[in-house]
Amino acid sequence: MPESTKAANEQTMPAGLQHTLQTRRWAPIAGTLLIGIIYLILPAHLQIIPGWMPLALEIVLLSPLVFSALTRRRLHHMVTRVITLIILGLVTAMLASGVALLIITLPGNSHAESLLQAAALLWATNVLVFSLWYWEIDGGGPLKRHLSGHKATDLMFPQQVDGNTSGWVPLFLDYLFVAFTGATALSPTDTYPLTQRAKILMMIEALISVSIIILLVGRAVNILG
Repeated sequence: MPESTKAANEQTMPAGLQHTLQTRRWAPIAGTLLIGIIYLILPAHLQIIPGWMPLALEIVLLSPLVFSALTRRRLHHMVTRVITLIILGLVTAMLASGVALLIITLPGNSHAESLLQAAALLWATNVLVFSLWYWEIDGGGPLKRHLSGHKATDLMFPQQVDGNTSGWVPLFLDYLFVAFTGATALSPTDTYPLTQRAKILMMIEALISVSIIILLVGRAVNILG
């Protein structure tokens, strides 16, 4: 579809479609807030900024999306896109700083229970952060995925192998599953990356998961031993 046609379709989006896309965003919004809550309960030595601050920033950034969904008022696609990318940058920085600080403070931490708790929280954050990335980058985001008929672009789900002739729609839970399996199996399972950016994201997620599981949990087990 030409870019001019896509832009026109975005501007003349029916109210029903707008409401559908807004409804599908409730799960990613909940996932984003959960990341902020996890950061809030992380040990203080793993927080590069006060624990309450990321959650407060998330609430401020998410407010226009929540208001638009509750009032069914149309929010321009580019505004939604910019807000989402800023949030992705924020949660990614939270994850990266938490993992880095955990590794830096690892030699001086002899509390196995604390290490295991921190590792579990950061591992869960890793899954949530990358599920948000997959949700937002696949096909250019929810709106563009809809305009393209939800055909495989960056990620190919099993339902899209035949060109998605059934009209199947991937929801946030599907991207959460991709992130979960990537963090546990450390490789694609039933959903395959098709573009370089999707492959890079999967490699980074697996690398973070390996760092948490092998280095940090291994350290805790040695302490217990």
